[in-house]
Amino acid sequence: MSSQDSYIRKKEALAEGFRAGSGPVGLQKETSNLFRDRAGGARRRLDVRGFNEVLLVGKDFVDAEGMTPYETLVDACLAQGVMPAVVPQLKTITLGGALAGVGIESSSHRHGLVHDTVLEVDVLLGDGRVVTCTRDNQHADLFYGFPNSYGTLGYALRVRARVVPVKPYVHLTHLPFTDPQLFFRELGNHLKASAADFVDGVAFEKNRLFLTLGRFVETAPYISDYTYENIYYRSIAERREDYLTVRDYLWRWDTDWFWCSKNVLAQNPLVRRLLYGKKRLGSKTYQKIMRWNSRVGVTKKVEGLLGLHSESVIQDVDIPLSRAAEFSDFYAREIALWPQWICPIGPQPQSGRFSLYPVRDEWYVNFGFWDVKRTRAAHPPGHFNRLIERKVNELGGIKSLYSDSFFPEEEFASLYGGEFFRKLKAKYDAGGAFPDLYAKCVLKA
Repeated sequence: MSSQDSYIRKKEALAEGFRAGSGPVGLQKETSNLFRDRAGGARRRLDVRGFNEVLLVGKDFVDAEGMTPYETLVDACLAQGVMPAVVPQLKTITLGGALAGVGIESSSHRHGLVHDTVLEVDVLLGDGRVVTCTRDNQHADLFYGFPNSYGTLGYALRVRARVVPVKPYVHLTHLPFTDPQLFFRELGNHLKASAADFVDGVAFEKNRLFLTLGRFVETAPYISDYTYENIYYRSIAERREDYLTVRDYLWRWDTDWFWCSKNVLAQNPLVRRLLYGKKRLGSKTYQKIMRWNSRVGVTKKVEGLLGLHSESVIQDVDIPLSRAAEFSDFYAREIALWPQWICPIGPQPQSGRFSLYPVRDEWYVNFGFWDVKRTRAAHPPGHFNRLIERKVNELGGIKSLYSDSFFPEEEFASLYGGEFFRKLKAKYDAGGAFPDLYAKCVLKA
């Protein structure tokens, strides 16, 4: 049986079983890259774990099932001399998850966000139908409404996305800056020049920033390895240039979850070697530890003994490049959790049509920061996250919804689709099999 035939049979069986049930629905899966707890509640579980195969790698596109992890997707594509146009940072992120959420990486300056690279998607609807959505067919409204919907309109069973050709290696150049204003001005200059295949940056503190430019190359005088003993993010400040294989470049952040592995002692050399070892380093292991800690509350208990008040500040926000320096100044003054990831997003011809993640036709900069803000003084729940939400809104930006959000409902509706989402919900999930977007992303239903 071909992969396509297998997919069709799985799709038909899933849809038939889904139609036979009733009541609220949730996905049954083994991993998640969401960073917000969910409220309890009875849900019938939709088992889509078997939808994890790459169906076809072509010259210009890849067809894969929605639960295919990017690690699997990348390996299949690299074997054919191509890569998905945008590969999110963690191996455990799935193709369907990156579409229903918002996926980004250092190729986004050319190709936009993951959903900008998608050509078509099969979506399982709340009534058990499966519809194929493209940019210009009868389900184009769902195609443009699906990104940032987080399973509130349906689930992606198959996704077709663009691929781009690769060379064997990536040559990295790390450029240091001490002035954020100059950093963002030079970032804009490099984006206009469009000479680099990959562009991102790291702020280690307010006045210590590095811009990294990556270019495909056929040969490399040496190859660095950041999959075990050496830590990639530290190398940015230690070297002015570097060489990685394409695969190692795409997963350079996964081994240490950017820099968050420090929170599970994985950056201690002895613990790294003896407790973790090479096979257990990576996002899949750290997610399990994080979710265990969230259930048991070890960190909260220790903070209580030390008299500390804490708030998780795990956010990715997209700010117009013209206002990026203002956000950088605000962040250093009010939040100051370092390091911070910086990644540009290039304007795409139809990006403004994605109704639940609307952006204008201009350059944006993604700021990613993932840590815990600890203070001696007590603050209301969500205090620091709400400061960020207000600033992002003031600067004409938008934030991803994979983590805690604290928007009032009217404000949320004005930012994330509002009436358009309600129309999509009425058309594609009239029976309410899936939760409402505000209820899921803010109220944690």
